[in-house]
Amino acid sequence: MQKRQKSRFLFSDRWLDRHSIVRNMEAFQDLIVIVLCLGLFAVMLIQLWGIAIAITQPLDYQHVTAKILFVLILVELFRLLMVYLQEHSISVGVAVEVTIVSLLREIVVHGALEIYWVNTLAICGLLFVLGGLLVVCAKTPHMDCMSANTKFCPLVYKGGRERQNELELQYSRQCDQNQPLG
Repeated sequence: MQKRQKSRFLFSDRWLDRHSIVRNMEAFQDLIVIVLCLGLFAVMLIQLWGIAIAITQPLDYQHVTAKILFVLILVELFRLLMVYLQEHSISVGVAVEVTIVSLLREIVVHGALEIYWVNTLAICGLLFVLGGLLVVCAKTPHMDCMSANTKFCPLVYKGGRERQNELELQYSRQCDQNQPLG
């Protein structure tokens, strides 16, 4: 009787294969994100219709501005979902932009003069932190860029894989020469 190798998955040769499960779950996640995108698009159209109706009636600037900013938030969320569909990771920069626009929308809706001073300080502190995070996100290259080693990522690309293989071969030869004989 042969013993099963420990490094192999228990059901690797059967109908329960972890690679196919992961592929199917990723496809299901993509389907969920696509449904969310379609839902966001429908909500955006409804909000645009509401803006068109609000403009034809006696104008309440605060109400119309709040609706326009809400549509901009929905557009940013839609963009966040698009980035997720393309890269399968959440873009922190886009998420921070959505949060900043949401905070500014709340200030516009409630009015800057009607907010208590403690809340104003808290909002200013949060905006300061989010602005700093946005600057850090803009200065830091994306992990996909760094792992792809393409010419579009200036941090890693130094002539492609051939150059990297050449450097590894030189390092390997140097290590072999430094080995003691015996």
